[in-house]
Amino acid sequence: MGRTGRLGMFVLIAVAIAHAAAAREQAAPPTPASIQEVEVVAVMQDSRSQQPVVLLEGKRDRRQLTMVIDAAQATSIAVPLQGVTPVRPLTHDLFLTLFAQLKVNLTRVVITDLRDGIYYATVQVQAAGSPIELDARPSDAIALAIRAKVPVLVEARVFAKSELLAPAPRRQQI
Repeated sequence: MGRTGRLGMFVLIAVAIAHAAAAREQAAPPTPASIQEVEVVAVMQDSRSQQPVVLLEGKRDRRQLTMVIDAAQATSIAVPLQGVTPVRPLTHDLFLTLFAQLKVNLTRVVITDLRDGIYYATVQVQAAGSPIELDARPSDAIALAIRAKVPVLVEARVFAKSELLAPAPRRQQI
C-alpha cells in the first residue's frame, strides 16, 4: 500500500474514532439519581393470568417492578436464582462461557424503557478494553446478570411508567 493509501486509511480510522466518541458523548449514561440497582426477588406466577412474572425491587427506595415473561425465561431466571446448577449448560450459561473464552466481561444490565407495554434493556460488556452496549430482552439480560453476579439496574422512568400500568397482580411463587 502506497503512502497516500496509508494516509487515507489513517484519516478514515481517525474520523471513525472521533465519530464514535461524539456519539458516546451525546448518548451520555443516565445520571446516578435516574438509575437504581434492583434485586431480583423472585419468579412467580400471576394467579389471575397464570403468566410467569419476575419481581424486581429497588435497593434504594424499595419500589417494585413486575414484568411478565414467558415460561422458558422464567426457568432461565429461576434456576440460578435458586442456586441450582443444571447438569448441562442452559443458553445463558453457554453465552457466559463464550464471553469468557473471548475475554468479554459482562459488567451490568440496565432496564432502560417501557413502551407500549414492552420493557427494553441493554447488556453492557467490556471487550478489549472498550465498553459495548447490546440491545437485549430484559429477561435475557436478567438471566445473564444473575449468573455473572453483576448488577441489574432500572432507570427511574421505567419505575414511573410501570406504576401507570394496571394494579399489581396477585402472585404465587414458582
